Amino acid sequence: MSSESRIHSTCVVILNIISIPTYLACRYIQAPYGRYSRKGWGPTLPSWVSWLVMESPSVIATLIIYSFGRNAASLQSVAMLSVFLIHYIHRTFVYPLRLRNTASVAPFPVSVALMAFSFNLFNAYVQAAWISNYAHFGPLFWFRFLVGVLLFGVGMFINVTSDRVLVGLKLQGKGYQIPVGGVFEWVSCPNYFGEVLEWFGWAIITFSWAGFGFFLYTCANLLPRARATHLWYFSKFGEDYPKYRKAVVPFLY
Repeated sequence: MSSESRIHSTCVVILNIISIPTYLACRYIQAPYGRYSRKGWGPTLPSWVSWLVMESPSVIATLIIYSFGRNAASLQSVAMLSVFLIHYIHRTFVYPLRLRNTASVAPFPVSVALMAFSFNLFNAYVQAAWISNYAHFGPLFWFRFLVGVLLFGVGMFINVTSDRVLVGLKLQGKGYQIPVGGVFEWVSCPNYFGEVLEWFGWAIITFSWAGFGFFLYTCANLLPRARATHLWYFSKFGEDYPKYRKAVVPFLY
């Protein structure tokens, strides 16, 4: 095993392990942005700028790292890269531009943006190096790819359309309201559900500890925040909030 291979393997192990402290931290400390924005976290930036900067490694670093892989020209690797970039091109460039016109969005702490930037840089290395250099393509690759892409596509559709509803409510300038329509009829945070579903599909596509580690980390990061948001809705809107809604997974959680 080469030194670069050992480094990557170590990073994959770290990605899987950090989900445990991430879950515990997110369970008891809500990241101070959005409805949980509060003082004490240092200087801030406009929310749309923070999203653009902190998500950018997932596009820029991914493309750079991928280009050095020995399998970079293979159809399978290009297919996986395309799936990964579809999400992050939207998250890095499209989503922030939508937020730019919403004056009611709270500013984003630079400290939190830097933490997210660091993770995205780390994860870009883990995912891009795996799909371009270490992936093993077996006879079932295209079957797994199609199944994973289906889940990924459904998840991204839910994520994007739910974010559009939330941004639309912010544009009205009336403060927080009860979102309705689509998967909001079943859960409080369909945007998070969609993203979890995306990266579950990614784990199937990659069929690797790298992909599974990212899915696990996504769950550790988003599920506690979804729970907190669910409870926040009930606290703010009381009897007006639909009691049948779950937090993030329809009918289950």
